[in-house]
Amino acid sequence: MGNSHRNKYTPQHLNPPPPPLNPPYYYPTPFPPPPSHPSHFRQPQSSSTMEFSLPYSRVDDSLRALSAQAEGFGRFAIGGVNGPLYRVTSLLDDGPGSLRDACRKKEPLWIVFEVSGTIRLNSYLNVSSYKTIDGRGQRIKFTDKGLRLKECEHVIICNLEFDGGRGHDVDGIQIKPNSKHIWIDRCTLSDYDDGLIDITRASTDITISRCHFSQHDKTMLIGADPSHVNDRCIRVTIHHCFFDGTRQRHPRVRYGKVHLYNNYTRDWGIYAVCASVESQIYSQNNIYEAGPKKVAFMHYTEKAADNETEASGHIKSEGDLFINGGESGARPLASDDSVFHPSEFYDTWTVEPPSESLKHFLQHCTGWQDIPRPPEAQLQ
Repeated sequence: MGNSHRNKYTPQHLNPPPPPLNPPYYYPTPFPPPPSHPSHFRQPQSSSTMEFSLPYSRVDDSLRALSAQAEGFGRFAIGGVNGPLYRVTSLLDDGPGSLRDACRKKEPLWIVFEVSGTIRLNSYLNVSSYKTIDGRGQRIKFTDKGLRLKECEHVIICNLEFDGGRGHDVDGIQIKPNSKHIWIDRCTLSDYDDGLIDITRASTDITISRCHFSQHDKTMLIGADPSHVNDRCIRVTIHHCFFDGTRQRHPRVRYGKVHLYNNYTRDWGIYAVCASVESQIYSQNNIYEAGPKKVAFMHYTEKAADNETEASGHIKSEGDLFINGGESGARPLASDDSVFHPSEFYDTWTVEPPSESLKHFLQHCTGWQDIPRPPEAQLQ
């Protein structure tokens, strides 16, 4: 499948990036069981081996190596890299040593867990700016309510589980209003009463990567409703995620610009991706595997609050793979500039041709992973 130079996507008009520090990844055929530490997994190359590149091979080398490493629109998210460690020692909703105690503090914090288990939230847990919530090394599951990123910036959420959220307007991760520079990586989300991740009300510059979504209806909403015209600023990258039989909204987008690449969406119940009013969706090298519903892309017409004419959004599909009878459903574009190109905003991103090997990787190595907490880097 090529080496890392070819698979690191570089727009034609830009110079190629320097060779990455990490070696290419090798996966034998047939695909192996999921490794315990996929970022360091390597197989010797042979004639029966398929080779491909994946993002983020160095982020587990040291604890704070996650900072500012997201691909896409959330690439500037630094989290709590400039703050001390906060060690969560309690699974209670609040109190000393709890996650809520850490997240309400105003200073930067890199938050790690010394315990595993379930945190039952009595209300949304508000996350303040410059926080990293780092679940590596433990297994933490949130239930009953979720995390709220409200008017905050520079937040990284990594290696956590969200399951069984109950109540009106209860999302797994709710990002609104006016939040920016967010990275959500390697999280498992399922079965909330509203959305799993919702991004609305002028929140922007967000990356969602390597997450696993299942057992849910309205998976991800980007852009609140036609009255919120300020959502035109929204920019989101979603890549290397697995939408596993979730019914719809992978995502549904109003107004915003969304780059989808190397995701695997299977057995949707209504549609895979929906472009509503004025949205622009660039779908690149994703895998859409149909169940009974065959059409992946839906266009929904709505009227912006400041416009007299109804409009849907636009979807550009480049290199996507539709299997098991899946059909695109994307409408012809009126012009080449109907949908943005990611190179207008960032130079490089790691993208592979859609393949059986990529599909199997996304099935096994997305969501929460049983990986150790990396050590703090030693000062030289």
